[in-house]
Amino acid sequence: MNKLTPEELTRYSRHLVLKDFGLKNQEKLKQASVLVVGAGGLGSPVLLYLTAAGVGKIGIIDFDAVQESNLQRQVLFTTEDTGTNKAVAATQHLNRLNPFVIIHTINQKLTSGNALSIVQGYDLVLDGSDNFPTRYLVNDACVLLNKPLVYGSILQYEGQLAVFNVDLGNDKRSTNYRDLFPVPPQPHEVPNCEQAGVLGVLPGMLGSMMANEAIKLITGIVEPMANRLIIVDGLSLEMMTVKIPDRNSRADIKKLIDYEQFCGINQEKDKSLGMKEITVLELKQLIDTKSDFQLIDVREVYEYEQANIGGEHIPMAEVPHNIDRIQANKQVVVHCRSGGRSGNIIQWLEKNHGFENLYNLKGGILAWAREIDDSLDIS
Repeated sequence: MNKLTPEELTRYSRHLVLKDFGLKNQEKLKQASVLVVGAGGLGSPVLLYLTAAGVGKIGIIDFDAVQESNLQRQVLFTTEDTGTNKAVAATQHLNRLNPFVIIHTINQKLTSGNALSIVQGYDLVLDGSDNFPTRYLVNDACVLLNKPLVYGSILQYEGQLAVFNVDLGNDKRSTNYRDLFPVPPQPHEVPNCEQAGVLGVLPGMLGSMMANEAIKLITGIVEPMANRLIIVDGLSLEMMTVKIPDRNSRADIKKLIDYEQFCGINQEKDKSLGMKEITVLELKQLIDTKSDFQLIDVREVYEYEQANIGGEHIPMAEVPHNIDRIQANKQVVVHCRSGGRSGNIIQWLEKNHGFENLYNLKGGILAWAREIDDSLDIS
């Protein structure tokens, strides 16, 4: 049933009196179905505003759980949601926000094996993911199924927004993600939000803009943004528009592929197998025997101040500017919280600066607290 109920007429009254919007476009929203990939920083405002606006069916796909560090920007969640799957927690909150919207909870990872069947069931897709394999996967699935895609990304103080694969009529579609980024960056060339940080309000700004583009696509009240990338500076509030070149990339998208391999993730995993490591027990022995070595902690300032094991503090983002502080003539042990960030920066240092004396602390400071000193507060 696409007609609005009396309750919905009251709920959406500010849309109904809006010039050039009215009842017809509100009913279009009710008839529409939207898939939101990722319920994190960008997904939170997207989901809140599309649910409030009255989009009839919204799918949420996210296999991650809410963490305390998410709450600085992922405003859909509360402290009580910590540890809960994001798609599940989001559904609970959105059902309370608007009971007239049907929410589909997809608690799984989007893969080449399930993407087409999932995307097929929706009119358009909004991608709020935070990694390149998923971005290319979502893009290619939308191209193969002729679905428009609203794309957003955020990092530190900057955000990006684009609308891909828009139907331009006469069997023509606008540019897609591969026209903008034909080749993915090498792993670790672009840090993620965990490594580089993100201004908490930035995803709110970009997510609201993404929801706005979705409403434009559904209702047709104005021409949707196509063939353009908007870059937003969260500090100066300046916006720059860049024309996306048409590289005819659609012709090369014939099927879904292994996107981790395409983005070089598998190769990096293979390389990491040969990375030199040291256990926390071996590190303790080095410390106890007063061996001549260097210990470097690449975690963020707040992590180091909360708890540390005496390492020289060089946050990961500052390592490229402090190469001279890293010893080349002795054993150097690098650590972070669990071993991921330190492993990434070791690979970068080995590739770009030729270091051969770097050792990753296996399990990071978490392993140290678990096996050596359980008094460390690293919660």
